[in-house]
Order: sequence, then C-alpha cells, then structure tokens
Amino acid sequence: MAGGLACAVQVTTYQPPVWAQTLWAALVAWVGGAALQLQQVALWQAITYGAILVAGGVLIAGAAPKSIVMAAPSLRRWLRMQGQVGLGCLLLGFACTGLRAHGFEAQALDPALEGRDVVVNAVVANLPQRNEAAVRFRVQVESAALNGAAVRIPPLIDVGWYGGAFPAGPAAALESGPSTPPMTALNRVPPVVVVGERWQLTLRLKAPHGARNPHGFDYELWLWEQGVQATGYVRAGPKDVPPVRLGSTWSYPVSQLRQTVRDAVLARIENRQQAGLVAALVVGDQAAIDRADWDVFRATGVAHLVSISGLHITMLAWAAGHLVAWLWRRSAGLCMALPAPTAALWGGVLVALAYSAFAGWGVPAQRTCLMLAVVASLRAGGARWPWPQVWMLACALVVAWDPWALLQSGFWLSF
Repeated sequence: MAGGLACAVQVTTYQPPVWAQTLWAALVAWVGGAALQLQQVALWQAITYGAILVAGGVLIAGAAPKSIVMAAPSLRRWLRMQGQVGLGCLLLGFACTGLRAHGFEAQALDPALEGRDVVVNAVVANLPQRNEAAVRFRVQVESAALNGAAVRIPPLIDVGWYGGAFPAGPAAALESGPSTPPMTALNRVPPVVVVGERWQLTLRLKAPHGARNPHGFDYELWLWEQGVQATGYVRAGPKDVPPVRLGSTWSYPVSQLRQTVRDAVLARIENRQQAGLVAALVVGDQAAIDRADWDVFRATGVAHLVSISGLHITMLAWAAGHLVAWLWRRSAGLCMALPAPTAALWGGVLVALAYSAFAGWGVPAQRTCLMLAVVASLRAGGARWPWPQVWMLACALVVAWDPWALLQSGFWLSF
C-alpha cells in the first residue's frame, strides 16, 4: 500500500467551568475577609458591619448568575466577574466576622460587677479538675442576682473553688483580733462536683486577663473560642452564704459519661502521673496531665500523641470507614439499598463525631469533623473536584464556623 493513513489527534487540556473558577475566588476572598477583620484593634459599630454585609451581598448577586450561565466569557468580562465576586465575598467575610464578634462582646461581664459577690444558679458544664487545694470547673449560668436584684452575666464562666486560707480583704482586716491573721479567712473545703449538677454559688467575678508575652499562649483568645467571658471563684468562707447543691440534671450526658470513665481510671491507677496520662488518652482530659509532664512531651516532640487532635480523629475515621465497608459488603440487601463506599464514607464521619464528642468536643475536633463532612459530602454527591478546591472549601467552611481559628497554630498545621 503506497499511501498511508494520516490521523490528526487534537490534544486539549481540561478547562474548569466559569462557576468553578468563581467559587475558588469566592472561597479565597471569604477567608481573606475574615483574616482582615481579625486585624482590627477595636470593633466598629454593628450598623457599619451591616452596611458592609449588604454591599457584599449586592456585589455577589450581580455577578454570581453570570458565572453560572456564561460558557466562555472574554478575558475582560472574566476578570470583572472574578473581581466582583471576590470583593463581595471579602466584604461578607469581613462583616460576618465583625458581627459575630459584636454579638459575643455584648455578653461580656459588666465592669461594675467585677469584684462583687454575685449569687448564681448554674449547672456544671465540663469535667471538674481537682487537686489538693481546689476544684476548677465551668458553669452554665441560669440566673444571677446582686443584693437580691437580677443582673446579667456571661452565660459561661470558669470557676475555681478553693479550700484553706485565702485573702479576705480590708473588711476582714478591720474585724480581725490579735490572734487572727488580718488578711486571711478559712474557706470551706470544696466537695465532690459532678457534671450536670445544679448549684447555687456566691461568685466573685472578673473579666479574663491573660499574659501578653509575644508568641506565648493567648489565654484570653482561648477562653473566647470556648465562649467564656468571665472567670471567678466561689465565696465559701465562714461569713458567706454556703453553696447549695440544688439537684442533678441531664444537660450534659456525654460529659457525665466522660467523668464516670475518668474517675474510674483515676481510682484504679494509683500513680497520679500515669493516671493523668491514661485519662487524657481515653477521654481527652488533657488537664489531668501535670504541667511538668507537658514540658517533657513538648521537649521530646510527642505532645501531639497525647492530645486528641485531628490526626487521631482522621485515623479513627479512616479505620472505621474500612470496617464499615467490609461489614456492609457481607449483606447483599444493604449494598442494594446503599453502596458500600457511601456507607463507609458516612460511617467514618459518624464515628469521628462520636469520638470527638466523647473526647470533649474541643475546637480542633470540631474543625476536623467539619473537614471530614465536607469531603464525604462531595464524594457522596459525585463531585470530583480537584484537591486544591476541596482543600479550600474545607478551609473556608472552618473559617465560617470559627473565624478565630485563623489565630491559632493548630489551624495552619491542619491545612
């Protein structure tokens, strides 16, 4: 055969649709807007953030429909569309973060109540931490009164209940005799405190104050992320109204289970150091580990192994997903009702949620569960996005859930 067949092969590269490119710009801009607001030294008025929110919504409403219907816009139109959506999402991220900060700041402790004795009815909301001299815990406030009049205080307060001698103030100094130390009084020894108990306590409150060491632990930010806007201690001296246990509630069933398991661990392991480590690994009670041990863990580079982090949760979700898939394939009926890969995806997410709840539902655990849910939703829905876009979507949703995560090193290590 003298002639030959000539084949022309046209090689094309994948070009993502306009809406996908616009979504990428929107996600990056949202994160940038939240990060920009976090640089503010002081909050603006709420109406200012509201106006910025409206402006961002108008910009997005004008450009988003075009990004969906346009197949191949010109470069000029494409740049204008991306810029309009990006600016709108940046304004939305900025305004939403500012409004959330405004709402949270509105619950701050009134300066007039600092240093005053406030009678509070509250429910114990987390695992109490006890040592030889005190017990510390967080309470969910139900009501508060000062001199018989109702007052508003933050809904979550970190409380210390100390035993033994404590400073009693100038009034005690005036009333003290020759045989009495002028600045001390005897506080009642704190009793056993259980999660879910309702107590009537006399608290002396103050706003959170942390050290301002550069690159050090930001105590105020940590409390802010926990939703805590006041700290205090129980007034239980001889001249104070004694604390009253009002009963038990089922407000925190998971935390009650965690305390039961933790107390069983502490009761069965005599070595306090070992008991604290086991409690931290089993129920996520990191406060049970002594500070000296934490210093050793950090110095040896194993601190991440003894704290419930995204690494632990993701590994457990991966293992649970494989187990669910293996069990699911044993039943033809289950596979007909729901494909095994889909069951494995959501099985892993559910196990991650359950484990995170039992480990205390800390902020890092919340971020990890949200990231896993995003990935599972995309895969279950048949979306085959490039990994950078999946990564950016998870990042933007985490920032929308918790904008102040941008200020924590754990966020950057997660991404």
